[in-house]
Amino acid sequence: QVQLVESGGGLVQAGGSLRLSCAASGIIFKISNMAWYRQDPGQQRELVARINTEYATTYADSVKGRFIISRDNAKDTVYLQMNSLKLEDTATYYCATVRTVGFSPRDWGQGTQVTVSS
Repeated sequence: QVQLVESGGGLVQAGGSLRLSCAASGIIFKISNMAWYRQDPGQQRELVARINTEYATTYADSVKGRFIISRDNAKDTVYLQMNSLKLEDTATYYCATVRTVGFSPRDWGQGTQVTVSS
């Protein structure tokens, strides 16, 4: 079955950086579109960034210029480099596979907590 395992979350001061990783198994990673989402308690899960099989990327306006999504097909891993972190970036971050048609998420990881402090 599909497994997506996130790591790299933690506590960081505002202005700092973190890199999240998501190791995938049970899928043919190189032909899978991947994404990072985040969710605050009581709020809807929102798209942070997406990368397709051609390495084309999409970002939420709130993270453009600060976050970078990348993938390593040799390691079946997708990354999210988060720079210049803000208090409002605090959330649980989830890795997901993304359908080719409609770009809706299909499979989810368990999430990793990112907390940005002042």
